[in-house]
Parts: sequence; C-alpha cells; structure tokens
Amino acid sequence: MVNELLQLSFVNFRKGSYLVVEGKADSDRFFIIQSGNVRCYKANDIPGGTPKMLGPGDFVGVIPCMSGHSQIETVIAMTDVTGISVRRDQYPELIMRNTPVAMKIIRTFANRMRSMNETLTKLTLNNVVADTPEQIFYVADYYDKAGNSDIAVYAYYQYLKACPHGSNFDKAKSRFVSLKAITHAVYFESTSDLLRTYPKDTMIFSENQNGPDMFIIQDGQVKISKVVNGNEVTLAMLKKGDMFGEMALLENKPRSASAVAHEQCRLMVVNRQNFDQMVSTQPQLIARLTTTLADRLWSMYRQLDNASLRDPLQRLIDMLALQIEKAKINLAPSVQFQTDLTVYDLANMCGIPKELQAEGLYKLESDSHIKIINDKIMVPDCLELVKQAAFYRKQNNA
Repeated sequence: MVNELLQLSFVNFRKGSYLVVEGKADSDRFFIIQSGNVRCYKANDIPGGTPKMLGPGDFVGVIPCMSGHSQIETVIAMTDVTGISVRRDQYPELIMRNTPVAMKIIRTFANRMRSMNETLTKLTLNNVVADTPEQIFYVADYYDKAGNSDIAVYAYYQYLKACPHGSNFDKAKSRFVSLKAITHAVYFESTSDLLRTYPKDTMIFSENQNGPDMFIIQDGQVKISKVVNGNEVTLAMLKKGDMFGEMALLENKPRSASAVAHEQCRLMVVNRQNFDQMVSTQPQLIARLTTTLADRLWSMYRQLDNASLRDPLQRLIDMLALQIEKAKINLAPSVQFQTDLTVYDLANMCGIPKELQAEGLYKLESDSHIKIINDKIMVPDCLELVKQAAFYRKQNNA
C-alpha cells in the first residue's frame, strides 16, 4: 500500500460532497481513491459524452496538481469515499518508494492524451483521422502541395515502408524519388545516436508511423500537429526542455501526431531500452515526464473550451489566453507577453480552415489586445486579454 511506504494522510468524503471544483486554484495535492466511487464532469462537457466514473485505484486532481494549474473538472462523491492525499512536494518520494504507482499515473496520462487528441481533432475540424498507415500518405501529400518538400519526403518514405502494397504506393514512390535528391531531411531510419540535429522544417516523425523513441529538446522548437481533410491542426509548440513522443514509447502504438522541427533543433533520444534503465536509476526523469504530460493534458482540456467557440476572433483571442496561462505569466496589470507565434501559427492551433482564416486574422490584427512585432504576436496587457477570453467562454456557456 502507498500509505505504508509514505507518510500520507487519509481523507474521507461524504456522499454528494465535492473532491475538487473546476476552475479553483487549490491544486497542490491529488487523491488516490481507496474506496468508493466519484463522478467527474466539466461545465463545457464534450457533446454526446458521458460523465466519467472513477473508483478504487484511480486518481483525482493529478493533472492540475502536477501541472500547477487550476482544476480542469468538478469531481463529486457518488458514495462515501476514502482517498489518500498526495501533496505535490511528496511526489518525488512517491516515485522513489513506489515507482509502479507513478508509472500507472504516466500510462494513464498517455492513454488519456491519445483519446484527447482524437476528441480535439473531431471538435476542431468536425472529423477524425483514420488510424491506419495509409494516413501517412495524406500527411506527405499535404506538405508536398504546401511546398514543404523536406517534410513531405520524410513522410513519403515512411508511407512506402509501412504500406508496400498501399493504394498510393506508386505515386508516393515517384514523389519520393523526385524530392530525395534535393531534400534536407535527416534520420529516415532510427539510429543509435543519443543526440540528433534536425534542420528547420524537417520531420522528426509522422502521425501513424511506428517508432519507439521519445525525445527531449536540447535546443530549438518542435511543432506537434495533425493533418485532417487537407488542414493542419497545430496541437503544441514545444521548446528547450520539453519532451515528446512518449506515447509511442509508453503504449507501443503508432504515433498519434506528427513532430516537425519548427526551427533547427537538437534532440536527446530516449529509446525503450534506456528508458527502462532511467526509470530504475533516475526517478527525477519520471517526475519530469509526469509534469510534462500533466501540462500537456491540462492544455488539451483547456482547448476543449476553445474548440466550442464558434466565432474565429473569439477562438484566436482565447487561444492566445491559453498560451499565457500555459506560460504562467504574472497577471498583474500591463504585463506584456512576446510570443513566438505568427497569426497563421495561431490560426492553425485553433484549427481554423485556411478559407476561413482571412476575416478572423484581419480582425485579430486590428484588435487592441495584440500587436504584431517582427511578424510575431505580442500581448501588451496579459490580464486584459485573459479577462476578455474568459468573458467569451462564459458567454458561450451561458
């Protein structure tokens, strides 16, 4: 039992009482349910979704706790509940003394992230991506038509490898041969290199590609995205210190999204063999991975609110607010925030189709809440923009 290994406290909740409340900042601890059942829901629940029920062995509030953000959902006790309270500062000791519990949290996160990726894609673009290797061809074709040949050539190669009898094999082979001679793409195959350098606008891996490697960014930026119905949806922009690719490593399933070098980047590679070694010898890696996944999941839950906004300008403003919240910017009056995003990056993060972007971006560039400096978005007053975004979400939920 966890409580035999750590000095953790038991907490009792009566039937009908709240364990956590959506939006509250009381996220310095999470609970492991020992007995009883709880129901989880959001104010802006997924259309057609059913309330999530949790029971013994499940975790409550771990995403906000480990990410340091506000609560993402409300949890109510459906029966009398006994839980074990774990403070954020106790988590490193939990890892050292009970690694299986920490790994269960991480694997739960990975599973939930895969589900959330699909949900967000469906809500953002009213569609889902077929979870088959054939999708790699459509990824390659999208970037080829967009003139991003260094990305396309890598995806064509992965398609040829995954689908030697695929319906698009001949076309993919022809395009690959044409592009290969002029490409800057690297690492078409995995290697034993523990450090890799990727030039700007080259692909690290494609959605639906098999691959066991996880990456830690040493320098540069990486874009995580999906291609649906000829549109690219940017799921995240990652920077130095961030990890990615962990879901394929943890779940041994194909990649759920693509990773592209947004600028030249240097990456540390973690494969299944050295990951298992790190788990047993470097508990700080598990703590860091937990925090990374918690941050990403918190952002995904927050993006559900953004996806429900129908007005393009409101979605763009709210997505900017999300970047401020993710960066944990001090929300004192007149605090500025210089982003690394162009208006087109922001539109792609919202999943706004290219044919609908012009009007929304025109309104955004004219909006008093932002300024454009060297083609990148700057927020002159973070507090005012976050307030405006909160008003849009509240108005939408009314």
